[in-house]
Amino acid sequence: MSRRMHRLNDQIRDELADLLARETRDPRLHGAIISITGVETTPDLSTARIFVSVLGDQEEAEEMLGHIQRASSFFRRELAARLNLRHTPELNFRLDRSIAEGARIDALLRDLKSD
Repeated sequence: MSRRMHRLNDQIRDELADLLARETRDPRLHGAIISITGVETTPDLSTARIFVSVLGDQEEAEEMLGHIQRASSFFRRELAARLNLRHTPELNFRLDRSIAEGARIDALLRDLKSD
């Protein structure tokens, strides 16, 4: 990945995190702990895969992902205004369960250690 693409992915991640924390009007998104864990943009800038981690069980995470996906046009419009891009990529949000899985494995290891 080029340095430019890496920098663009970081900018998209930072702006989306800021939008989720401060600009969304959906009250359901304000109460959840949501992290943008990664962004992968295609070389032609047509699509950006946004990896989202939500603290909670699988059902809660999928519900929050649905709310985020419904607001994707808002996020794309705001990114276009904040980033100086010729073309703003289509946002494709995906659930990233790596943080939750890491916490689960950590808890299992602590249980084994205590036994």
